[in-house]
Parts: sequence; C-alpha cells; structure tokens
Amino acid sequence: MLGLIRRGGDVVLHMLANVQQATIRPIIQASVAAGALIHTDEYDIYARDEDGDGFCEVHVNTIEGLWSLLRSWLRPHRGISQGKLPLYLAFFQVVHNARRRGKALLGTLVGAIVT
Repeated sequence: MLGLIRRGGDVVLHMLANVQQATIRPIIQASVAAGALIHTDEYDIYARDEDGDGFCEVHVNTIEGLWSLLRSWLRPHRGISQGKLPLYLAFFQVVHNARRRGKALLGTLVGAIVT
C-alpha cells in the first residue's frame, strides 16, 4: 500500500503490486504539486539525505496516524480478501477526505457513487 497525505488535507491511498520507484513515481507525480516539500520515511527509493550527514531528516507522523486509524477501522471487518481491499481503501479515503460524519456524510457518499 502507498499512502500520501497533506497535513490537514486529503489522503490518497493505493494498493500496489510492488513499491518500486517505477511504480510509485507516477502516483506521486499525479498527486503532489511540483516543488512541494515532502516528508517521508527513510525508504531509500524516495528518501534523501539533504545535508549529507548520513541521516534523512524526515518524519511520517501524519500518515502513521492515518494507518493507525485505517487498521482500527478495518479490524471489525475481519477476513477482507486481497481483491476487495482496494474497495475498502477507496471508501475509507472518501470518508476521511469528506471530513463529515453521520448524516452530513451521506451527500458526499452519494456524490462519490454517482460520479
């Protein structure tokens, strides 16, 4: 899974066959504005040591929090097949990005289904 999130902004979630640079680069380029500052973990396909001290000055607190929320949300849905997981991710993404709960969420969900 690849997750991108802007602090205080929307999340983008993708199920991927692999996490190689050739696979994730098009998603990042389509989702992130050119010139944006990106904070990531130290996975070497996208983390850099900007000041040359051998340590990547990065953090992933926002997306780590999102993964925690996703795991908690998926826990009651035990036994999700790998094939259906992208649908659950898409639903979670829409709900998270809507920032609405209860009856206020209904219009967003209907709009996501209709479009």
